[in-house]
Amino acid sequence: MDLEIDGDAALVTASSSGLGKASAKALARDGADVVINGRDEERLEAAREEVESVATGDVVAQPGDLTNGDDIEALVETTVDEFGTIDHLVTSAGGPPSGPFLETDDEDWQDAYDLLVMSVVRLAREAQPHLAEGPETGTVVNITSRSVKEAIDGLVLSNSVRMGVIGLEKTLSKEFAPEVRANAVLPGPHETARIQDLVDAAVDRGEYDSYEEGLADWAANPLERIGDPMELGNTVAFLSSPKSGYVNGTAVTVDGGSTGANL
Repeated sequence: MDLEIDGDAALVTASSSGLGKASAKALARDGADVVINGRDEERLEAAREEVESVATGDVVAQPGDLTNGDDIEALVETTVDEFGTIDHLVTSAGGPPSGPFLETDDEDWQDAYDLLVMSVVRLAREAQPHLAEGPETGTVVNITSRSVKEAIDGLVLSNSVRMGVIGLEKTLSKEFAPEVRANAVLPGPHETARIQDLVDAAVDRGEYDSYEEGLADWAANPLERIGDPMELGNTVAFLSSPKSGYVNGTAVTVDGGSTGANL
């Protein structure tokens, strides 16, 4: 399917690895010029080469910390300087620490809020004038988590703080319209480096006899498998394209059907 985003300009945050990188690859593969982002410059450069290997447009790497307002301004400025505008904003961020409520202190809560919510606030505010100026509808896609649909044991920060992103996304879908559409994706487990590290650590602790056995625990869904990051990336690219032109203000769960919530 031609997503009709050839020549568009996209900014994808936290895209040096994981689901952010998969989203950048999907957009670049379908013709968008893409700015990718991460804090580790060596890993970011490796990601740029990987995204560029499938791209038909340009790929630019811009390092930056999403909890730093100046770095966010620089991300938007770089995208506009390189490509003239921003047609698509995809927000992603690393997951907050796991742990139960009584072992989570005020600093943990503030750090999670700055990373997960304020990064999206600042990015949307900086990018909006550019998203709204194009001849086609601009798009915002927020990558959050299935935890906003169904609380996950031991993830109090993700369960709670990510809900703020969904409320913001729904608000932007109204306030930015009709020039800009805003949606979210709620991923379940995908075989990213983070999942691989968690499974490897569990094997080292003796909880599993093998990586395959540990991975099977993450694949408890009707499809009986863990997600490929590109499946999430493809969903992000679709929501960024004119092919989803009447989809606005929604949150799409991408988890193989594991979430028990009806809505």
